[in-house]
Amino acid sequence: MTMEQWWPRLKPSAREWLIANNGDAVPAEMVTEITNAGGDVAGDAWWVGQSGPSGFYFSDEAVDWIEAVANGETPEPR
Repeated sequence: MTMEQWWPRLKPSAREWLIANNGDAVPAEMVTEITNAGGDVAGDAWWVGQSGPSGFYFSDEAVDWIEAVANGETPEPR
C-alpha cells in the first residue's frame, strides 16, 4: 500500500507525531500504527528507509513527503 493510502488511515495523533518528529527514528508503537493502517515497513515501497537498533526510518523521499503535508501542500502521488 502506498503512503498516500495508509497516511489518512492513521490516528490524527500518529500523524501529528510523525510530522513533529519527521526524520527521527520511528518507535515500535508508531510502526504498529503504520502497519495497522496498511503500511508494510518490511516491504520495498518508496517510503521505506532503513531499520536498525534505534528503530525504523523513512526514506529521504518520505521525509520530504511528510514535510510537504505538514506545510499544507499536496505531494505528487507516487
